[in-house]
Amino acid sequence: MRIFDPHIHMTSRTTDDYRNMYEAGVRAVVEPAFWLGQPRTGLSSFTDYFDSLIGWERFRASQFGISHNCTIALNPKEANDPRCAGVLDVLPRYLGKDGVVAVGEIGYDSMTRAEDEAFGRQLQLAVEHGLPVLVHTPHRDKKAGTARTLDVLRESGTDPGTVLVDHLNEVTAPMVADAGCWLGFSIYPDTKMDEQRMVALLRKYGTARILVNSAADWGRSDPLSPYRVGRAMLAAGFTPAEVDTVLWQNPVEFYRRSGHLVLDEPAPAADAVSAAGNSVLRGGS
Repeated sequence: MRIFDPHIHMTSRTTDDYRNMYEAGVRAVVEPAFWLGQPRTGLSSFTDYFDSLIGWERFRASQFGISHNCTIALNPKEANDPRCAGVLDVLPRYLGKDGVVAVGEIGYDSMTRAEDEAFGRQLQLAVEHGLPVLVHTPHRDKKAGTARTLDVLRESGTDPGTVLVDHLNEVTAPMVADAGCWLGFSIYPDTKMDEQRMVALLRKYGTARILVNSAADWGRSDPLSPYRVGRAMLAAGFTPAEVDTVLWQNPVEFYRRSGHLVLDEPAPAADAVSAAGNSVLRGGS
């Protein structure tokens, strides 16, 4: 089983996670720029973070045989802080770089006017740079937030085939499917989806235009959740080819349209295929 996790925040994860991910079949990831858990207090804190996404984190992943890509944006939550306004002006210096495969995460957190403005400007940047868009749907009032997101996308003239709308569930998935966008599902304990719900959705919608991710971050999350979805799909009667479509081919197809996707599959360091990692996977799902 080969896996491309299209949404995972490796800045918040350990090298043990990289090792275990490699053992599970993960060979590529996309790390979206996100809120780090406390307010940033100036522009330089953003540029330092963006620099680490295109530099240090890519190198760290390569030591474990994993190609690291990222998306760059002003996160919706941070769009409400006036100290972050200058971030939009520096984004173009990053959007043309190899390994920067989309503008994201953008969209809504609390559905404020500031978020409207940041969303619109970053959609324009995506068009100017020929990049796809990764959209974050809000944690609160998700149905209304998703509907408003789709309205903004339509009004902006953005090609829905270049948009991945993430953190979906059974309520919001039909809206996004009808809009013609790509559907993203985060397999995340307690607050989002689990693998059995994901299998049920795949039975309903099929495997086209669907991406499955871990969204693993600082919170209680599991970077092996895409692997567990693959196991659950096989147990439910999906074919290995269908698993490969969801866990590898779909994210490659979506992010490759950026022209910046890096899929080098670097040789892992010797300890990246450790007995410890093997024992984790042999425990099953």
